[in-house]
Amino acid sequence: MPGSWAMSMAWMRMSGPTWLGAAVSFLGMWAVMMVAMMLPPLVPMLWRYRQAVGGMGAMRLGGLTALVGVGYFFVWNVFGMVAFALGVALAAIQMQLPALARAVPIVVGGVVLIAGVLQFTAWKAHHLACCREAPGRGCGLRASAGTAWRHGLRLGLHCSYCCAGLMAILLGLGVMDLRVMALVTAAIAAERLAPAGVRVAQGIGVIGVGAGLLLIARAAALG
Repeated sequence: MPGSWAMSMAWMRMSGPTWLGAAVSFLGMWAVMMVAMMLPPLVPMLWRYRQAVGGMGAMRLGGLTALVGVGYFFVWNVFGMVAFALGVALAAIQMQLPALARAVPIVVGGVVLIAGVLQFTAWKAHHLACCREAPGRGCGLRASAGTAWRHGLRLGLHCSYCCAGLMAILLGLGVMDLRVMALVTAAIAAERLAPAGVRVAQGIGVIGVGAGLLLIARAAALG
């Protein structure tokens, strides 16, 4: 019960007198966290974008590259808004229904287990490939602000889909826990940057499945 209570309170409005204040505070924290977590895998994608566009002044190319990054992190901030709304709603229900609160540890274990299984799917492999490979040299991307913005949005969508399971683990185990954040960051960077990305993702999946089963077994034993 203490763990589920802590999870609920992590989503309660502790940082401001209004829900708006709490949402702004959470999104500010979320934005900083996403930059810290996603910048390592984003840098190679931005470099490939610069190679695909090329042929212009350094200042203009730098501006377009920055716009790609803004579009990318815009998608992650939208994801954060959804996560905050969902987290607050679930926490409110949990605080009102003690029986549901007792089931939270098993649910968290189930989330980790499903996230581990997701690492083996073709869906995961597809979005991981999109993050690792696009764009390449000679893609012929137009050197325009609109194209850069759309490209950033597209990269952000592929990245959020690819990381959905790992981010679910982060949200379930503790969005404020620096240890969990560090582990998820390392997993995301490894599957993006290592030579055999799919195998790395599957290795992470094995760990996720094992951890999920362990959490479920421990919760059942304590319950």
